[in-house]
Amino acid sequence: MLTLIGLGLFDERDLTLRGIEEAKKADKVYIELYTSVWHGDIKNIEKNIGTKIEVLKRKDLEEGASKILEEAKDKKIVIFVQGDPLIQTTHSSLISEAKKKGIKTKIIHNSSIVSAIAETGLHPQKFGPYVTVPFPEKTKGKLPESVYEVIKMNKERGLHTLCLLDVDADQNKFMTAEYAMKILLEIENKRKEEVFTKETDAIVFARAGSDNSKIYFNKVKKLVSKDFGEPPMVLMVPGILHFTEKEYLSQVSENKD
Repeated sequence: MLTLIGLGLFDERDLTLRGIEEAKKADKVYIELYTSVWHGDIKNIEKNIGTKIEVLKRKDLEEGASKILEEAKDKKIVIFVQGDPLIQTTHSSLISEAKKKGIKTKIIHNSSIVSAIAETGLHPQKFGPYVTVPFPEKTKGKLPESVYEVIKMNKERGLHTLCLLDVDADQNKFMTAEYAMKILLEIENKRKEEVFTKETDAIVFARAGSDNSKIYFNKVKKLVSKDFGEPPMVLMVPGILHFTEKEYLSQVSENKD
């Protein structure tokens, strides 16, 4: 059996009772922490489930998945995954490979940034495809114009865009919203299609799910030089805002101007 358990948004307190119960039954427990910033304590989970937890790196799931699948053939293997288990395609591929090999699978869902975006007041059904803004070194210095294209496509349809921000867990690097905006402005300066300018409305949602979550709604020119504090955070580019979305944003935003 291979079981993926969602960790939720912020720390170990977001774990569900169902997730804890499943982890207690496991022969071996893993955790992956490379897809976002997690502020929890692994030792607290170990105390709750009574099992030692092994930390996985990206290559362990992308290149070394066969080892985990071999273990799951005759053992109960659990992997704790940030947010909801199947938001990232890596985990969907792992489940798919397990099914091909006849290994039983189970998913214990939890909250993720995809569900938490409603806290900003934006209607979830009005979001188009989401994107990840990568660090320049991952694109060999080339501007990620595919991200710009998705934002453009969504805006043409009146839809909002959720921009996830890159993480390099091995180097403890986490992209900030202000850095992502500078990258998008650089693409705009090249393309000049008025998709993401200094006059564009933008939303920054920082530390979703924590006691210190913050929402900022303003023009890019007002946000691009702001320090939003510690990660995780996401950037959102609104499409056509309904009046109820505008009203809600004006109430929850840290920027009242």
